[in-house]
Amino acid sequence: MMGSLLKAASATTFALACMGGAAVAQDAPLKIGMTFQEMNNPYFVSMQKALDDAAKSIGATVVVTDARHDVSKQISDVEDMIQQGIKILIVNPTDSVGIGQAVQAADDAGIVVVAVDANASGPVDSFVGSKNRDAGYQSCKYLAQALGGQGEVAILDGIPVVPILQRVEGCKAALGEASGIKLVDVQNGKQERDTALSVTENMIQAHPNLKGIFSVNDGGAMGVMSAIDASGKDIKLTSVDGAPEAVNAIKGGGSFIETTAQFPRDQIRIGLGMALAKFWGANVPKEVPIDVKVVDKKNAAGFSW
Repeated sequence: MMGSLLKAASATTFALACMGGAAVAQDAPLKIGMTFQEMNNPYFVSMQKALDDAAKSIGATVVVTDARHDVSKQISDVEDMIQQGIKILIVNPTDSVGIGQAVQAADDAGIVVVAVDANASGPVDSFVGSKNRDAGYQSCKYLAQALGGQGEVAILDGIPVVPILQRVEGCKAALGEASGIKLVDVQNGKQERDTALSVTENMIQAHPNLKGIFSVNDGGAMGVMSAIDASGKDIKLTSVDGAPEAVNAIKGGGSFIETTAQFPRDQIRIGLGMALAKFWGANVPKEVPIDVKVVDKKNAAGFSW
């Protein structure tokens, strides 16, 4: 892990140095395309801001699109960016498999492709993302311990991208280590507050002895928290992301007790570094995993993305 991060840092430094020296020689600014699975999420908003700042510092321009969780739109957006002459494509897929044809089209056009947060099918030059299985594992281990290793729990799932699948896999592994914990339900909250709220209300009604819920993201977790609080029951909640709203809820105490934080700004900065390094001819790692961090009431006050 340390070796890969050192290589990643070296490649990033090399790319930025080359970019700074080459900016004057180029006829036009380097054009970067960035397609997000959604922008109605502070996680991706913070990522875009970091990308804009980084691109500005090297004199590059960025074309940003929002797929709104529609893979057909995301494919069309990428095709449009290819026509606009992008040299680098950073893709945050809404469907890891479905976006493959757009990735292939970009590669056929000689465009460097880097995936961030969620990997994509097709010829991706590098993938930068959180240790998602570890994130799910840590959150659900925390939940099981908070319940004293006893009780019924449920999982609020999400869209079918690799990071979400890995979080659920890690969660189930952690819950399986506690013999007194029983997983009674897995439902798709679509990572959206309103959907998560209604799904959780149904979960609570269907399982009157429910003691804990794991949400695959903080956006959905906020809906879960609302449903728990409205029920008046003692149900503990953990999640993944480290979003400001979730951290504030954890600081206040109550049902939301932990989130395993990701670092979206680091992901996009390193992702851009990998893309630039590849663009300037460097060999880059196929994958750069980014560590995650447990945030609970003890350390929430000092945490931010």
